[in-house]
Amino acid sequence: MSNSNPTPAGVDSVVKRSIQRLGRDPDTVLQHLIAVQQTFSFVPSTAVESLVRAIDVTSAQLLAAVDFYAFLSLSPRGDYDILFSDNISDRMLGNQQLMRELCKLLDVVPDRTRADGRVRVGLTSCTGMCDQAPALLVNGFALTRLDEHRVRRIAALVNAGAALPNWPQEFFAVTDHVQRRGLLLDDLQSRDAGVAALLSRGSDAILAEIERAGLRGRGGAGFSTALKWRLCRESANPHRVVVCNADEGEPGTFKDRVLLSSYADLMVEGMTLCAGIVNACDGFIYLRGEYRYLLEHLESVLQRRREQGLLGQAIGGRVGFDFDIRIHLGAGAYICGEESALIESLEGKRGIPRKRPPFPVIKGYLERPTVVNNVETLVAAARIAEHGGAWFRGEGTGQSAGSKLLSVSGDCARPGIYEVPFGTSIAEVLDDCGAWDTQAVQLSGAAGKTLGVDEFQRLLAFEDLPTAGALMIFDQSRDLLDMVCNFADFFTHESCGFCTPCRVGGKLLRDLVAKVAAGQARRDDLAEMRHIANVMRRTSHCGLGHTAPNPVLDTLDKFPAIYASRLRSENDDPAFDLEAALSEARALSGATNAQPKPVPTLDAEV
Repeated sequence: MSNSNPTPAGVDSVVKRSIQRLGRDPDTVLQHLIAVQQTFSFVPSTAVESLVRAIDVTSAQLLAAVDFYAFLSLSPRGDYDILFSDNISDRMLGNQQLMRELCKLLDVVPDRTRADGRVRVGLTSCTGMCDQAPALLVNGFALTRLDEHRVRRIAALVNAGAALPNWPQEFFAVTDHVQRRGLLLDDLQSRDAGVAALLSRGSDAILAEIERAGLRGRGGAGFSTALKWRLCRESANPHRVVVCNADEGEPGTFKDRVLLSSYADLMVEGMTLCAGIVNACDGFIYLRGEYRYLLEHLESVLQRRREQGLLGQAIGGRVGFDFDIRIHLGAGAYICGEESALIESLEGKRGIPRKRPPFPVIKGYLERPTVVNNVETLVAAARIAEHGGAWFRGEGTGQSAGSKLLSVSGDCARPGIYEVPFGTSIAEVLDDCGAWDTQAVQLSGAAGKTLGVDEFQRLLAFEDLPTAGALMIFDQSRDLLDMVCNFADFFTHESCGFCTPCRVGGKLLRDLVAKVAAGQARRDDLAEMRHIANVMRRTSHCGLGHTAPNPVLDTLDKFPAIYASRLRSENDDPAFDLEAALSEARALSGATNAQPKPVPTLDAEV
């Protein structure tokens, strides 16, 4: 039965339960809004009023948050809110046709809730299921391996009003797909040896091991982990915070999903080590909304560790070693993967990146010194604390110690997770995963690099090809302009809208790419694309705007034929055909042969 018209009492009850669970601090705003959205499929105006009364925030702040986060809405989305993942890997496997088929079976128009309030079907950005695509979310929960049969079953279940717990559980199965293991993944057991080493050897010794290991951030930037922790520890404010960035939103990336699913204890151990070294009491896991299905699992891991004395008060029996972790759920905002935007979101605000300095290690969450580390970085730190820095340095290169987790998808026989030593070539990864006749590799997601065949001998390393971990493969049958169009749409959709170069430049770039795809562009348009892209790189507020033009610029340089083959001839014919546009309107109005009336002159008879 639809919740599109909840009673004020019903809304108040949901808000009160959320406040009892999370408290009244303003930084809990987003979590309260998510709770309301999940209950009613939208945020009713009565919920906004109730939250304003209960928390020290204004209705304008609440409405701004609802407008910013893609998974929140002021209008009902139906009992079944279905969102097809729309990364290029999903498109390569037919998500568009499957979505059209589902809309037909459900008699819905995309992005409109059906008249009976039962269902809505739309698109969302990459859901982190590229190795088992096509995928979708239904009420925030992931469904994988879609095909025509599953789409027909989904339509029947929706029309029958079946509750999600009664849907076939195999629809919700998410497989790790670990294809190659190394330093981090070879051992599934969690012995908490890192915490034991911290307690026995002390924080200085473990920090020295992290430094000796040469561990650098695995989110892509590659900043020294030991230096980040040291800077936080040396900050003047004693109220420090540790944050795990599990907002894995870069298209094509799903390695953190696997770590959260099967190596969560190691990740939490890494956070605990960091807390012990920097003297932090509070921790957060910022979990992307698309991984909501992992929330219960992660909460159970945290609770078990509390019961084991590994979280909470007096960890390991040491008085004064107090540290606990809360999970903060995201709500569909790619930009929140950027650490300062993530902190803004943790504080219950829109995820707008901050100007730096000051950096988060000096002034982060609630202006407290804050370490933000990627999931993979924290898992690596736990392994290093157990085995030592020399063990970790036994693999990799001079500037890139250890191993790297790769999320491999696209045109290959064995998609999944590959843990490779730094210094491994692209060609070796392609051989491992069974990729043949490859024309291009997209490294590090939409914001990364597009590599051609002549670059496949390059090495995955900070000194050559740094990477956050995504590796999407395109064989010779693919039209790379489809990839560029998909990424241009993605960046336009995910721009936070704060700065003009990204907000406007991204749309202009998207429209020019679409113009090329439609066969309406001329060579001057390609020059304009370069100009806009360079302006975005130079003047955007944050990294999203700096990197959004990468797919356009890389393909213009390395795959010029995908543009040149579609250009109009170099004459002065306009790209917009006015007569053709008017002919459609005339046909609709019944005035197919209408001619313009002569304009009367001053001396004409009236």
